Amino acid sequence: MKKVLIVITLLFCIVSCQKNKTEDVIFTKGTKAPNIHHTGDVWLNRISEADSTFNYNIVVASFEPNAKLDWHVHPDGQQLLIIEGTGYYQERGKPVQILQKGDVVKSLPGVEHWHSSTPNTKCTYLAIYGGAPTKWLEKLTDQEYKDIEP
Repeated sequence: MKKVLIVITLLFCIVSCQKNKTEDVIFTKGTKAPNIHHTGDVWLNRISEADSTFNYNIVVASFEPNAKLDWHVHPDGQQLLIIEGTGYYQERGKPVQILQKGDVVKSLPGVEHWHSSTPNTKCTYLAIYGGAPTKWLEKLTDQEYKDIEP
């Protein structure tokens, strides 16, 4: 009986601790980006800007469901580290890739591409890219986005 009481007490403690567990926010969501080179709701938190010592930017981008970027190019390349949700990534002329938490995408310098959340899920990623300005191209049409078959 004493062992049962100890086990029940331990289980109670474990369950109580997990209920009070909260997720620590490492970086804030940032500010809502104006809809210039994207559609939908996107927040950006510029963690680090390129300077004379470190020639790259680090940004946390949070996409609400159904938010997508226009086609664009990073002259110095870009890496995306997916930290939450599900998203899409496509390079010009290639199939769409489905991105999940933990995925890393390496977009080579000069490669035309776009990325987004999915229609029903958020997507948050850490973007690391060179200091040269992003070259924005044409909009990704709603039809192109809707035609994606996961």
